[in-house]
Amino acid sequence: MLMDKYKTPPATMRPRTSHCVAFTSADMQQHLTLVAVLLLLASSWSLCAGAGDWCYQSQFTCEHQCNGPDKWNHANGACAGKSQSPINVVTRKTLKDERLTPFEFTNYQQIFRGAIKNNGHSVQVGVPHLSTISGGGLPSTYKAVQFHLHWGTNGGPGSEHTLDGEQYPMELHIVHMKHHYTDLMTALADPEGVAVLGFFYEVSNSANRKYDSVISALRSIKNTNANISLPPTSLAQLIPPEHNLTSFYRYKGSLTTPGCTEAVVWTLFENPIPLSFEQLRAFSELKFHDGKPMVGTFRPVQPLNGRQVYRSGGALLLVSSPLLVAALATALGLSRPN
Repeated sequence: MLMDKYKTPPATMRPRTSHCVAFTSADMQQHLTLVAVLLLLASSWSLCAGAGDWCYQSQFTCEHQCNGPDKWNHANGACAGKSQSPINVVTRKTLKDERLTPFEFTNYQQIFRGAIKNNGHSVQVGVPHLSTISGGGLPSTYKAVQFHLHWGTNGGPGSEHTLDGEQYPMELHIVHMKHHYTDLMTALADPEGVAVLGFFYEVSNSANRKYDSVISALRSIKNTNANISLPPTSLAQLIPPEHNLTSFYRYKGSLTTPGCTEAVVWTLFENPIPLSFEQLRAFSELKFHDGKPMVGTFRPVQPLNGRQVYRSGGALLLVSSPLLVAALATALGLSRPN
């Protein structure tokens, strides 16, 4: 039978062997080296596997145990949802929605003294709940809670959302919650409990003096958890004039950091905010908790998964040059020879 070779032979047939196996020093050295290599490989795999807290791709190294954006679902399962943010807005695929009327900004001119903080992932400023938004196709009135920013490296591409594939240097998020909620966690349990206004930045030849207080404060909050009071400021001074805020895009999405909760009504304004290259670069002088430069603080764009993006009446429909030429040729009767 097949198993007969595994039976114990009779005692008379057993070869006499010692119970002690002798290893030469060379054998032992080889054995220890193999064990060391296996332990090193296991350790390296553990470090590179992305166990631990979430981080941006710019933070990930094999020495830093963290979950990069492609593994945020390990930190929070909601990050693998079907309605995630940010997204790339393909303007020619957006649908015009007449309900997306101009916003009503209430108390956005209100002066306040908020604390600006390096929270280890971004710069964040708490806002008194006096400032509200309504209209703009929103299902309710929303009150401001905080604002924060996302940026690249030394003024390079760094916005979270993109327009027709273009990534801007930085993006501002003003976070609001429905007016009857008292805290953001409660609002996030409502599928439309949070409304975020997103603004892009562009490089300007001159400094934007309205941002002087914010830029100067960055020098005092380079390290994680550092904070300082901002000089008197208002939300209105940080964004374009109200008459330039009629062009925007709308979609349903999520928070762009873990827990990635899908409870956000997103508005992305078309007109960017100008900052000088030096002002943009100042954000890259901040530091993550490990002391490394705080750069690349954006999540890559996520799949639409069938969601529709809408545009307001004032939003421009960007058409590629070949399509424009073809349309003009057709209109002028030049597409075919007579």
